[in-house]
Amino acid sequence: MRLSQTAFLVDDYDPAIAFFRALGFTLVQDEDHGNAKRWVIMRPPGGGSDLLIARAVGDQRAAIGRQAGGRVGFFLTSADFTADAARIESAGGRFEEAPRHEPYGMVAVFRDPWGNRWDLIQPDGI
Repeated sequence: MRLSQTAFLVDDYDPAIAFFRALGFTLVQDEDHGNAKRWVIMRPPGGGSDLLIARAVGDQRAAIGRQAGGRVGFFLTSADFTADAARIESAGGRFEEAPRHEPYGMVAVFRDPWGNRWDLIQPDGI
């Protein structure tokens, strides 16, 4: 088995597609399933688990931006921290801190436009 997709809650599909495209993700699938529901899959550059962009409805809307309960819930690995950080910021992400060095590499926490917290990590040796 492998983890193939992770649901990513948003209030509207198209801004999410635009944000992730700006980060270099590829739109793999965008199928209309009727009743304003779509099956939208975004694939990160370099591989990894895809994101299933899911439009939240009803009670699910309260989880937009808090999918991990306020913790960092998503992790991007970078080979060029500076360039990727600039791409994230120009796409609408906001860094909460300056990059810091940890035993595993350089890391900084950022929030996406919905408020979810992410780590951008450049492992040592890359």
